[in-house]
Amino acid sequence: MIILQAVVQSAKAIVAVDDISITKTCKTNYKPFSSTYKKGEAVLETSSSLYCPPGLLACENGDCISSDKFCDFTPDCPDGSDEALCSAKCDFERDSCGWLETASGDAFDWTRSSRNSLPPTFQEQAPAQDHTYHQSVGHFMFILRNSSSVSQIAQLRSPKFSQAGSGCTVTFWYYSYGMSVGAAEMQLLVDGQKDPTVLWRIYYNQGDQWLKAFIQLGRLPQPFQLSLDKVSLGFYDGVSAIDDITFENCALPPPALNCEGPDHFWCPGSKACIDSLLLCDLVDDCGDGADEDKCAPELQCDFELGLCNWEQDVEDDFNWTRNQGPTSTLNTGPMKDHTLGTVKGHYLYIESSEPQMFQNRAALLSPVFNSTFAHGKKSCIFRFHYHMFGKHIYRLAVSQRTVSNTRGHLLWHTFGNQGNRWIRKVLYITSSEPFQILVEGTVGDGFTGDIGIDDLSFMDCMLYSGNLPVDSTTPSGTSVPVTLPMNNCTEKEFICRANGQCINITQKCDFRPDCSDKSDESSCASDTCDFDHGHFCEWYQPAVKVATTASTYAVNIFQWGLGKGVGIHPGEESHRPVTDHTTATKEGWYLYADSSNGEFGHTADIATPAISLTGPKCRLVFWNYMNGATVGSLKVLCKEGNMTFELWAQSGPQGPQWNRAEVFLGVRSYFQVIFRAKRGISYVGDVAVDDISFQDCSPLLITDKPCTSEEFTCANKYCLPKDNLCDFVNDCADNSDESHSICSMSIGRCDFEFDLCNWKQDQNDDFDWNLRIGGIPRAGTGPVADHTLQEPSGHYIFIKNSFPQLPGQEARISSVTISRKSKNCKVIFYYHMYGTNTGSLTVYQGTASNPKKMLFSLSGDQGNVWRRKVLLLEAGEDFQITFEGHAGKGYRRCIALDDIVFTRECLPSLQFLPDGPAQLSATGSCLHGYLECLNGKCYRPEQSCNFEDDCGDYTDERECGTSCTFENGICGWQNSLADNFDWVIGTSSPQNLGPSDDSMLGNWRGQFLYLEAKSIGVRGEKAHLKSSRWAESSTTCTLSFWYYMSSKATGNIQVFIKTESSLLKVWSDSADYGGLWKKAAIRLGKLRNFEVLFEGIRTKDLGGGAGIDDIEYENCSTIGEDSGVCPTVTDFVCWNKKCIESHLVCDYKADCEDWSDEADCSQYTTVPGSCNFETQGQDWAAVCGFTQDPGDEFDWHISNRTVIEQRGPSKDHTPGNGHNFLYVNSSAQQEGDRARIVTTKYFPASLGICRLRFWFWQFNSPQIGLLKVYAIEEFGMDILMWAATGNKRNTWAYANVLLSSNSPFQVAFEAEVGANESTEFALDDISFTPECASGGPIEAQPPTCTSDTFTCIYIKQCVPLSVKCNGVEDCTDGTDEMACPAEEPTTGSPRHCKQTEFQCANQSCIPSLLRCDGVTDCRFNEDEANCPIQDCFNGSLLCPSTNSCIPVSQRCDGIVDCIDFAPDESSCSDCPKTYCKNGGTCNKDPVPICQIQKITKCQQASSYLLSKKTKPEKVQHPWNFSQLSELGCGKEWKGNRCHMKIKPPLTPASDTWTVLGIGLAFLLIEIAATVSCILSKRKLPRTKPEEILNTAFDNPLYEAQGVKSTEYAASLGVQISVSPWQAQQELSRSNDIMAASFANPLYGTTTGKAETLRFP
Repeated sequence: MIILQAVVQSAKAIVAVDDISITKTCKTNYKPFSSTYKKGEAVLETSSSLYCPPGLLACENGDCISSDKFCDFTPDCPDGSDEALCSAKCDFERDSCGWLETASGDAFDWTRSSRNSLPPTFQEQAPAQDHTYHQSVGHFMFILRNSSSVSQIAQLRSPKFSQAGSGCTVTFWYYSYGMSVGAAEMQLLVDGQKDPTVLWRIYYNQGDQWLKAFIQLGRLPQPFQLSLDKVSLGFYDGVSAIDDITFENCALPPPALNCEGPDHFWCPGSKACIDSLLLCDLVDDCGDGADEDKCAPELQCDFELGLCNWEQDVEDDFNWTRNQGPTSTLNTGPMKDHTLGTVKGHYLYIESSEPQMFQNRAALLSPVFNSTFAHGKKSCIFRFHYHMFGKHIYRLAVSQRTVSNTRGHLLWHTFGNQGNRWIRKVLYITSSEPFQILVEGTVGDGFTGDIGIDDLSFMDCMLYSGNLPVDSTTPSGTSVPVTLPMNNCTEKEFICRANGQCINITQKCDFRPDCSDKSDESSCASDTCDFDHGHFCEWYQPAVKVATTASTYAVNIFQWGLGKGVGIHPGEESHRPVTDHTTATKEGWYLYADSSNGEFGHTADIATPAISLTGPKCRLVFWNYMNGATVGSLKVLCKEGNMTFELWAQSGPQGPQWNRAEVFLGVRSYFQVIFRAKRGISYVGDVAVDDISFQDCSPLLITDKPCTSEEFTCANKYCLPKDNLCDFVNDCADNSDESHSICSMSIGRCDFEFDLCNWKQDQNDDFDWNLRIGGIPRAGTGPVADHTLQEPSGHYIFIKNSFPQLPGQEARISSVTISRKSKNCKVIFYYHMYGTNTGSLTVYQGTASNPKKMLFSLSGDQGNVWRRKVLLLEAGEDFQITFEGHAGKGYRRCIALDDIVFTRECLPSLQFLPDGPAQLSATGSCLHGYLECLNGKCYRPEQSCNFEDDCGDYTDERECGTSCTFENGICGWQNSLADNFDWVIGTSSPQNLGPSDDSMLGNWRGQFLYLEAKSIGVRGEKAHLKSSRWAESSTTCTLSFWYYMSSKATGNIQVFIKTESSLLKVWSDSADYGGLWKKAAIRLGKLRNFEVLFEGIRTKDLGGGAGIDDIEYENCSTIGEDSGVCPTVTDFVCWNKKCIESHLVCDYKADCEDWSDEADCSQYTTVPGSCNFETQGQDWAAVCGFTQDPGDEFDWHISNRTVIEQRGPSKDHTPGNGHNFLYVNSSAQQEGDRARIVTTKYFPASLGICRLRFWFWQFNSPQIGLLKVYAIEEFGMDILMWAATGNKRNTWAYANVLLSSNSPFQVAFEAEVGANESTEFALDDISFTPECASGGPIEAQPPTCTSDTFTCIYIKQCVPLSVKCNGVEDCTDGTDEMACPAEEPTTGSPRHCKQTEFQCANQSCIPSLLRCDGVTDCRFNEDEANCPIQDCFNGSLLCPSTNSCIPVSQRCDGIVDCIDFAPDESSCSDCPKTYCKNGGTCNKDPVPICQIQKITKCQQASSYLLSKKTKPEKVQHPWNFSQLSELGCGKEWKGNRCHMKIKPPLTPASDTWTVLGIGLAFLLIEIAATVSCILSKRKLPRTKPEEILNTAFDNPLYEAQGVKSTEYAASLGVQISVSPWQAQQELSRSNDIMAASFANPLYGTTTGKAETLRFP
């Protein structure tokens, strides 16, 4: 017999065989063969094809049996040969029983052996004894490792079994011992299923012992194998073995000759006799499926298609979860379902991890069943399987109820861990009434408490077509269980009661009927409720029992009830409605809270059922009646999960009439609305409510109709009127209309969450508009919640009628100046004016000729609601908008404003370049674009706040919120105007609750920052202190500070880091340290454009009591840093390893100092629409991908400086040989005429990732027109993304525009005439980032050219490196001649350098040793261009063409090892000039290498002792012993040329005691020190405290203990260290209060709900 065996080592490997031929000389032998093995499984090879019919196989004795009878755990052959190769028990004593290694070839294999049989070198890899006989001669399977390969796999595969019965289990004994033994798992491999099912798994060392494992297989009708897998990753070291594998109860029930009796069932196919209780239980016990045939599907559920007709209870704490495979937590829950027994099957389980808490319940409701007495008093039988495995398993219970809204009575329950197996349970149920079953799981006190259920079935039960009765004492509004029709709905779908239709669960209770019978809106909050006929309309009281009529109440409970005028007792007419609002009669019903019950301060709540989803216009409108001398208050609350917050509030008497109230709800999901009445001091004052309605609350109905040009396309494709865009309301329902990337264009847009934005207080009015937070307890009529967030935590601005304001006094705020050229400009704002004698609000439009043109005026009570107003703004000259509030006569009445925004058509006057660099005028002696330092030097604006003293006197850093002791001011730190109290600077004082002294000077004279104490402070208020925006920090940047907290007042200080995309809490402390200053150190790491915020939170009403001092940034400068670590993963890494933002690459300006961001730009220039207009005579529109808009008045033209008049740009902008640009000639046009070009291709929809970069020129004139950029939606409006209204200089200016659209879009450039000039506007060098074309992130592209060629920058072209700067434009775009020096006359050849030299662009020659070594030696960085990003050390040289390092041993050996100018044979006798940097000295023997001087231990010790004698503090030692070597660089530097900065060590060196010992010796005997200097020449490493990072520094003036940070990170992985020191207790105080303001770091410009702060 010939056997072809193929072994596949990976999923992608293929083995193929073709054209097999056997010569005729080979004769056939008809003698049967005995069994043989195929690798991986046992296969019986016989001559059955010759002796048995197809489908049958032969036994050893020649009998034929069905092939599926082989390996089925039942001997069917008389001699048992059908089970010989797949034994159910195996102790490995005789052979491997068909268990074989299937991943051979890696010297990491399962091997059968005994300990004695192994060579001594391998005995340590096996157990000392087997498990069967406990002897060293006993056999087992173990892993033999005979290689150190990195990736090794051992797979022990069982024989293939044909099937298994429902009770099948497997046990085996395993050995897993050793510290690096690793994990192992047993997998189930089923024929026809790709994914294995994990049955058992262990992790790591289990001890030096044999342990038993148990696996429940269950019914498996398909052939299957088991596989015990072990993976080594190169560090395996241990003992792994298996022994005594046993399959039990795996055979199918045997055939029976008869099967009599009512308790048995005779399987028609297999002839097995089984218990009748096994019928229709979702398990194939017969083996032929007959016991599961003709079953009623409505009486069973295996959860494969959903919950069937079971339902999640809405009155429990959380829901059961439907799952496949293992649960998300290790060591708890099932690993597979019970039905299929594989990873493909589904089951339900309760997740015990967070947010669930101990004893939280999840209940599952069955359909309703008929009384068992209805069919002969026979019990209804309930069967199910449960799984309870884990350390923290608590309880599973089954209950039966006959009344809705109760938990019924307990039928069965069990507690605790039951093992990793499915357990069957049978319950017998009797009931004289219709009933329902509840399966309830309860969470334990830990996360390993997952409980599973599967295969629920009923026998002898009948469904009931009606509903269970409702408990008369239970509040209406809770759901009534009903019998569900058969369906295939999942747990995320609602089942329509009429036809079993499945709808999304969010469509239930959403104010829109989606089921034909409207069952999805039954038992939900009603659209309207007038309480007629004494019904509550599903409103219910959560905490108390509710009466259903007006005549019965629980005694002495302040609660809501139904009433009407005819029931009023004499004397109640003054404080309770005589008539309802609906009918205005005494017979009409209303809802009221009876103040004759309860006591002062008691509250009564009444709530809606859960509302799943509402639309953006949803409002709650109701009528309320509050009269009586002591009436309390009424509030409207919103409850979402465990959060409850106020939306509306009203207190005190409102007059003897019904008053209308309106509350905006907007888009919300899974919430309840609650009315809360609070009782006054006496019974004289009931609170009543009537005619409650939810208006416009159904979710948006989105159609397929395309949007018009007057509509905005939402992300969900809803069409929104463009005036609703960016108005702080979630009108799209997905918040896409309020996206920052789209709304950033809107000017004057302010939600007042942290300050006034760019609105200015008038200096000539009587008082100011103030910021205020909602929800703070107070008397008055201000809004409880702001408009932006609709929550009490939100802010708004207001004026208040209270002292010291007098009636009629004015407060004004004004906008920025708006350009007269703004067309269809509107202002949108929201106002709140509630209460009598509130005052008035007026809106003015002010121009130079008419300072106060009134646009809007309103006075008096406008209702307790935020109202929206839109005003059209038109003027023939530039204008401002002013809001003027007049104080009224009503005490403590207020006028509030929120969410003011100008539509995007409103453009500011003068210059508007939102993303470009500011154009700075010359200051002092500095050139244009520079700022002047105090010492007379000049610096660029971008050099400010970069942790580097560019001025030399810290002018550029002093106002950044920098390191500060607060002894001479606040160093640029700023308070927020939105807070009700501030961080103030001062000294200690006995009157405040702050520290008794500062942390630096340690006495009462030292200054620090502390939270001001106010008698009116309110618990929960916050004070924020903020730095300026820092440009970038290094990977080693650390922030440290000292802090103090008084136990008498404020109890919490937090530190946040705010970047452009996130707000991260990095530190917090609320402990009481008993008057101690403590130090904190925070590892900031690599960040860009970030701010630091200190937040103090009042935890007691007294206020104050916390201080901070000695803020210090350490090692934050990026100067000299070459780590290559960037703040974000999308950053571009320059050749010099500096990082820039990716959208600055290839934008026709160098952002990298080495110009590497402007190299190889073809990926950018080939994006459709990117163009520098160098079209070589071709049609520019076709080449560039633009088209002239046929709807405009005139066109753009291409030209150059030699063609247009002298009033245009002096040259084009394109680097290289650029000549052309695009321009408009408006000399013959009328003001307002437009010229527009549009990209011909659409960009895919994207938000916040597509960038347009271009250069533009504008004529410098006050009459200049407008240049705009639009994103034109495929179906929808033109979204204005950018506009420029002027340019102070006739120069090319840069623009970088973020483009966003929810649908495919084109980009348009539009020039609008203003100045009638021959060249009013010009464009050049337009480029789109590649993300614009892809609509998402892009992958890095390989270099266009090889390292020995020059890559033309803006086109795909490669030219020889030698032609760079040779005076001939070899690149089509001429970029090979960019940055070249002026040519000097020469008679030499173009290349005059030696073979071992590199020629720079200025014709100078440098040794090729200096090429690609990380140091710029040529003037224009040519020697470092097109070099691989790799560093070579210890004298080895980088060869660019091979991207490899040539070792120092191969240098100067006469053999050229690198063809790139032979650097290994360069400078073999001399050191190149300035070769070694940063203090290194070049040693040319035998080859040029940098080194430092040698010093002795004595010199080190002497220097150290001298410093200790002269200065009693820590000093910087002159030499770093830990880094000292014969050849190397100075301290902090490394690399072949000492040019790379060393990352500071994470922990201090360990030889401090050596240095201290030497120092002590010098102090004792000076003469002995001299002798020691002579005798001792050893070098010792030294400790360098000042270079130890991640450590809180010790104050040199006081005793302190530094606690070291334990980790290094280059991102926002923050490490903290804290150290205390005791301070003196003398106090003083200063009243220097900071008044600087800044933007809100907690909310930014987002709208809608407050962003959830996610902290590590």
